Amino acid sequence: MSAHDKIDATVKANPVVLYMKGTPSFPMCGFSGTAVQILKACGVDNLTAVNVLEDEDIRQGIKDYANWPTIPQLYVHGEFIGGADIMREMYQSGELQTLLGGKPA
Repeated sequence: MSAHDKIDATVKANPVVLYMKGTPSFPMCGFSGTAVQILKACGVDNLTAVNVLEDEDIRQGIKDYANWPTIPQLYVHGEFIGGADIMREMYQSGELQTLLGGKPA
């Protein structure tokens, strides 16, 4: 299975997927840490996190998959949402909470 196929299957099989550096309990970069904190603040408890540092094919493949050069990357219901900056903006506007099925803060 190619990296693209693995990513596609993961994104489509899970409601909330975060491709990040490290894990939610031990993020390996500030942006990944910020992304996890935002999702926690939104009340996400069904997060599927993929540590791109464990697989070089996935690390490069996720950038190609969304045509987005940076990590982390958030997917909700199979749709690419964005990275940490976009997540922060959407959280501040209440849009991310709505997308994730919660109530705006």
